[in-house]
Amino acid sequence: MLEDVTEEPAGHQGPFRVAPKPEHKHPWWKVMCLTGVDYFSTLGYQPGIAALAAGVLSPLATLVLVALTLLGALPVYRRVAQESPRGEGSIAMLARLLPKWGGKIFVLVLLGFAATDFIITMTLSAADGAAHVVENPFAPAALHGENLWVTLVLLALLAAVFLKGFSEAIGIAVTLVAVYLALNLVVVVVGLWHVATAPSVVTDWTAAMTTEHGSPWMMVAISLLVFPKLALGLSGFETGVAVMPQIQGDPTDTRSAPRGRIRGARHLLTTAALIMSGFLIVTSFLTTVLIPADEFKAGGQANGRALAYLAHEYLGSIFGTVYDVSTIAILWFAGASAMAGLLNLVPRYLPRFGMAPDWARAVRPLVLVFAVIAFGITWYFDASVDAQGAAYATGVLVLITSAAVAVTLSALRRNQRRRAFGFGVVSAIFVYTTIANILERPEGLHLAILFILAILIVSFASRFSRAFELRATSVSYDATAEKFLEEAARGTIRIVTHDVDRRDSEEYREKESDQRLESHIPAGEPILFLEVNVKDSSEFATDLRVHGRQRDEHRILWVNSAAIPNSIAAILLDIRDRTGSIPHVYFEWTEGDPVTNLLRFLFIGQGEVAPVTREVLRRAEPDVSRRPRVHVG
Repeated sequence: MLEDVTEEPAGHQGPFRVAPKPEHKHPWWKVMCLTGVDYFSTLGYQPGIAALAAGVLSPLATLVLVALTLLGALPVYRRVAQESPRGEGSIAMLARLLPKWGGKIFVLVLLGFAATDFIITMTLSAADGAAHVVENPFAPAALHGENLWVTLVLLALLAAVFLKGFSEAIGIAVTLVAVYLALNLVVVVVGLWHVATAPSVVTDWTAAMTTEHGSPWMMVAISLLVFPKLALGLSGFETGVAVMPQIQGDPTDTRSAPRGRIRGARHLLTTAALIMSGFLIVTSFLTTVLIPADEFKAGGQANGRALAYLAHEYLGSIFGTVYDVSTIAILWFAGASAMAGLLNLVPRYLPRFGMAPDWARAVRPLVLVFAVIAFGITWYFDASVDAQGAAYATGVLVLITSAAVAVTLSALRRNQRRRAFGFGVVSAIFVYTTIANILERPEGLHLAILFILAILIVSFASRFSRAFELRATSVSYDATAEKFLEEAARGTIRIVTHDVDRRDSEEYREKESDQRLESHIPAGEPILFLEVNVKDSSEFATDLRVHGRQRDEHRILWVNSAAIPNSIAAILLDIRDRTGSIPHVYFEWTEGDPVTNLLRFLFIGQGEVAPVTREVLRRAEPDVSRRPRVHVG
């Protein structure tokens, strides 16, 4: 259960289990299929949701959505791909722009929306796959009306596969996407032929629009107002950036400048957006003019499966069943892609922030947690595709809005004013779309808030429970510090911790005199001062680089860190291991209320230094004889 422990998420960029060897890279078009199982699979339910949301104006509202996709989301994520070529995405871009705790909290909030997006992708895709199973004419009668249980079985199978471990899945994704798009193309061509041979359906549609909405200007205005309900058709961009590490770059690519990978990612995003936009426009038109409006409603045969309805209606049950099987497969695999996205996000951020339990670094326990959450959401929404649309759209829109804001701020920092203005306009449009979606269907925001609260509670509880860890990923020394330690190791290593004030000789002289008197350090014994400077207390684990400095006759070690007690403990243990001598460390008691000092330690890395350092040492080294000696005066 606790195998495959990792905090490096590169191996989770797609639904496969990481092998202990370097990952094989792939051409961009193959990687496009990996993200396409999520993006293209929305054709299974998007036309039906669009018809329910916009009625006869569904094609016009879809045109607005496509325009926003090609002129808004696509340019934004092409820029995101350029600035986060290792798959970090817009969340990491914003985290770099916001300092310290503010950035950490903001990342956790965005992770809540990302979790909403990925979890609902799993549950909604499984629910739509269940609808295709139940509504198929060859399905056993016992399955009719059992969408909930079929959905739960599909989710359980998904979890079982990840518990077992996926092998390389890009080949499967390429096959699924190719077959699914080919079958959809057949349905589209046949649908267009039926429209061409029965032009009355188009005249009936235009007459219905005129009757319901009057002038063309009114139709356009209403389409602009209702298109936020179609926003789940924008899904796939964040996943497209996340899979970037799988793209094969140029031989001249470097870690700091992977130009070939960036170019491939841009090809991926553009091609996927063009394919999806073409299908969205045509399918929204065909389903609107060829399917009776009542069939889109709950209980109707086109509910959640509009294109499958056309496949059965015009190509027969055999072809329709083949289409159903293909749709079920790609929808199920879309859930796998979403699960992989979650396994990518959690190890990337939470362990580094100290905001995940130790077991969260392992894949399988996370799979079980996500599966249980997916079961609960499926039960809550009764496996309804329509009911989950708002939550899905909310997660997608917030992530795209955050990406638009991130690239706008990035362009401003680089003094690219024209690009910043363009991205700013896109950001404003996405902000409007997000707000409109939330006001229209607030249940999506309610679910996202639950995820955010859960993440915040678990994160801070984990941070507090792990507060007494060493929290140093490595300890190293410059030449001066190494010289000081080498000379001190000839006798007893005595380290006096020092809270810096003036840094002049008189300050060190007074500190040494007081400490020798209070702690009974012999006059002839040399001492080293140790100073820890807290730069960013929101960080959890840091590399400690210890520097040496001489102030007259006083020798000083200093280091920048996120927490004083943990860093002192880590340095003491490293000195012991490096020199073979047990060091002695000397403190003064900290004045003030102990509860306040504990909170100061938890949030700003300072506070009650002496007892906390001793506790960190006690937990890190259970053998008392090998534990550094702690003295408090």
